[in-house]
Amino acid sequence: MGVGAGLLMTGGTAEAAAATRRVFFGAYTTWSGGAKGIGVGTYDTTTGQLTATGVISGVVNPSFVIESCDGKFLYAVNENTKGEVTAVDAATLKVVNRQPTGGADPCHLTLDPSGKYLITADYSSGSLSVFPVNADGSLGARTQKVQHKGSGPDPERQKGPHAHHIVFDPAGRYAAAVDLGADSVFVYSFTGGRLKLVSTAKLKPGAGPRHIAFHPNGKTAYVANELDSTIVSCAYADGKLTPGQVLPTAPSSGVRNYPAEVLVSGDGKHVYLSNRGHDSVAHFAVDGAELSLVGTTPVGGKYPRHITFDPTGSLLFAANQNSNLVTSFTVDRGTGKITPSGTPLRTEIPVCVLPARLG
Repeated sequence: MGVGAGLLMTGGTAEAAAATRRVFFGAYTTWSGGAKGIGVGTYDTTTGQLTATGVISGVVNPSFVIESCDGKFLYAVNENTKGEVTAVDAATLKVVNRQPTGGADPCHLTLDPSGKYLITADYSSGSLSVFPVNADGSLGARTQKVQHKGSGPDPERQKGPHAHHIVFDPAGRYAAAVDLGADSVFVYSFTGGRLKLVSTAKLKPGAGPRHIAFHPNGKTAYVANELDSTIVSCAYADGKLTPGQVLPTAPSSGVRNYPAEVLVSGDGKHVYLSNRGHDSVAHFAVDGAELSLVGTTPVGGKYPRHITFDPTGSLLFAANQNSNLVTSFTVDRGTGKITPSGTPLRTEIPVCVLPARLG
């Protein structure tokens, strides 16, 4: 049986098939004990129980993976010195093509609202790269490269810019690019397939901003700071971020903590953040423009690099890089509490989880 066959079947009935959906795992392949490519599996839509079913081989260091707007294609960064981005047919699980980013170590990517352009954030070079998406799902050659500038006080991590994340705001008008090295969030307009800088939000020197998540109302955004273990609530309007409240993301424990991913629930009432070091998921309640820490839940693994919701928002998954485990949680849609569910899935160096929207 091919790797793409039978992915949805957990039993002999249509009901069993309907109760599972596909999931993909970004990973590192060139590290010792690394993965063989993009992991493929299924998850139970009620319990979140994960099952591995195969791998999409031939994709080097696919550390972040996203879907096309119609779910027919996957796009993965190839986090190497000579960075690339790879397109994959989601039905056949075959590589369609790849393109060089022109930057080093791309670690994140996003599609514009039209789905016709893809943008990568290249960490080591501190740059962004834009690619057209062709009608057949393949990627055209890079059409724009934007170079960030800036540095910070951390001698090991902030000698120069390090673009770590790029995402569009809820209205799809502007793209926010988070730069860990420059202690900045650069906000761009995107028209005619080109990025144009419209504002720069400076974070505290040495904060090391890593990822950002927008509130559904489009008026607030939350920045996860990797280097000083904080989350910042920012006012947002017309392409401009204004940093405000700053909160620690984990209690002092003697272990250095590095926040990674930040998520906002669909109803906008809850914010979640992965703590690497403290090895937990922090849960914040939203109160207007500010946050309050509800508590932290052990993640069930080590170094949770990425957390994400399933399409319904009733499940949360965590990719625990240093323990080779992906853990699952159910989400109480009322209280926001997350509860471990199912048996953790063992898979090599997981750093991203992508539950498929279309099954």
